Amino acid sequence: MQADNAWELLQPRWDALFGQLAEGLDVPPTQRLRLEGMMETLVLLECVDRESVDLAMNASYQRINGRDLASEFGDDWREFFPFPQVPGFQQRAPVVPSTPD
Repeated sequence: MQADNAWELLQPRWDALFGQLAEGLDVPPTQRLRLEGMMETLVLLECVDRESVDLAMNASYQRINGRDLASEFGDDWREFFPFPQVPGFQQRAPVVPSTPD
């Protein structure tokens, strides 16, 4: 598999995941875990390298959110989210008390 094909596999998945999060929608853990497994597999098969994956994922995140991963999670975001983790969080659900106390 060539690198061009790898991006064709990863790009729509990053866009979907980051898009869902940006819209405040739930993202099933399986969606994220499959994407991370695919990223790691493509690196292990030497179709792409980690740095290229991070750059392309960052570009997708920035396109969807208007800011890059470093501005969102800090310059050391890869230390907190070791490869192949995809950083990103769902918005917290609003909590409305059901009783007056």
